[in-house]
Amino acid sequence: MQRVRLAHSADELLATQAGFGRTVDPLIDLCVVSMAKYMSLFESDVESLPPNVKDKLIKLLCIQGHLTDSSIRQVLHPSVRILDLRDCEVSDSALQSISQCKQLKEINLNSCKGQIRTSITSEGVCSLALSCPLLIKVLLRGCCNLTDAGVLALAVNCPQLQILNLSHCTSITDESLQALGQHCSSLLNLDFSATLVTDSGVQGLVNGRYSAKLTEINMCRCVNVTDESIEAVLKGCPHIRILLFHGCPLISDRSREALGQLVGPNKLKQVTWTVY
Repeated sequence: MQRVRLAHSADELLATQAGFGRTVDPLIDLCVVSMAKYMSLFESDVESLPPNVKDKLIKLLCIQGHLTDSSIRQVLHPSVRILDLRDCEVSDSALQSISQCKQLKEINLNSCKGQIRTSITSEGVCSLALSCPLLIKVLLRGCCNLTDAGVLALAVNCPQLQILNLSHCTSITDESLQALGQHCSSLLNLDFSATLVTDSGVQGLVNGRYSAKLTEINMCRCVNVTDESIEAVLKGCPHIRILLFHGCPLISDRSREALGQLVGPNKLKQVTWTVY
């Protein structure tokens, strides 16, 4: 009896993590938890589930890290708005399946901290961008096989994009930043830390048509950027409030002096740099 109770408690904990609680029908919650646990037994039934139940199942499978290229096809529906796949082993194939989700607003494909994700490439991101034009938040940290083609597709096809994480995407170049500066009219928050971009890319970003809206830039550990990048950001982004550039060995006291000239409403709320 004690062993059964422990198992039941584990299910309750898992349901609580997924956001299930007393405000919804506990019978539905219990069924979703059981279905997630024994997914292989319910393969033929999942596709016919109503969207609200599928949403619960998606959330639970994402928390467990159990969504795969094959299972994601069964649980998706056109009204999905948020997908957190950071703990799931998915590839471009999954992104092609996601193309049915025309209402998608946010997708998290970040790799686990300190790791890389090789299975996501520009082919999948292009498919995502072309099919999901309402995207607001796209997180791609550590997707090392993402190239400029994928970033360009997001910039051109997702006009509402506000938050983009390209940290550790080591295959992108200055072209990606230039494309974002030219096309992303809504971009507020951009992370391109630990990439190989140069001053040319940063200048292309902040001198673009829509750079004035940027409020947060993370270029930490970008070993090719210099003081020219920092000065360009401070000049081209009047609303910048968070600027992170620690671990950039080519940046000197010249940038610190430029930061010291900021006063009044243009003053930064958060800034980090490394003294060499």
